[in-house]
Amino acid sequence: MTPASAASDTGGTLYEAVLALRDDQKVPALSRFFKTGEGQYGCGDQFLGIKVPDIRKAVAPRWSNCGFDQLEQCIASPYHEHRMAALLALVQRYAHAPKKDPALRQQCVDFYLSHTRFINNWDLVDLSCHEILGDWLLSRDRSLLYHLARHGATLWERRIAIVSTLCFIRHGQVDDTFAIADILLHDPEDLLHKAVGWLLREAGKRDQAALTAFLDTRCTQMPRTMLRYAIEKLPETLRKRYLA
Repeated sequence: MTPASAASDTGGTLYEAVLALRDDQKVPALSRFFKTGEGQYGCGDQFLGIKVPDIRKAVAPRWSNCGFDQLEQCIASPYHEHRMAALLALVQRYAHAPKKDPALRQQCVDFYLSHTRFINNWDLVDLSCHEILGDWLLSRDRSLLYHLARHGATLWERRIAIVSTLCFIRHGQVDDTFAIADILLHDPEDLLHKAVGWLLREAGKRDQAALTAFLDTRCTQMPRTMLRYAIEKLPETLRKRYLA
């Protein structure tokens, strides 16, 4: 059976379906890409060697029947691809929860927040947090994100704080992005610099004046990587001014 056909086969649990796609030849390249060496941000992570599109194909026919027990089995796996599958399935369960059943969405949010220790790489954060937390908080108090930004125990929890605001930006709301970016301005982690710069750039697409006002008072304090990401879509004259 080819990986594609194994992914689309509806038999077995999500955990088993992902495991069946294992390709050991691809493991070394993924391990290098996600920086799993000693002292690197992904140190200790393990891979099955599966491409993201194939993980999505495995999730597609299974997420609707994937209970929280199956999600628990996948999210707690030592393998990166299992954790990704759990998050992709959780995103779908959240998005398709009936409006008359808000308790299911609350369960999805609670599951997500109680398992952040397993959401431990940038791709796992970026494909899930704005789809779940960001959407959940659109019409709710957002102090949770500020707490994660200030007190997140890991780089990944702090990244969740800023990337979740992508959902707000897409609804024309940029204030929280700038406020959380301000909290993370002096974070020592390069992957936070990139995330904050990316979200500032996205906010600037919606409100360039708000971005330039932020940069006017912060650009000299910003790590260079963060600044370069933030100004990427600004007119050249502005980019040169801020870089100078």
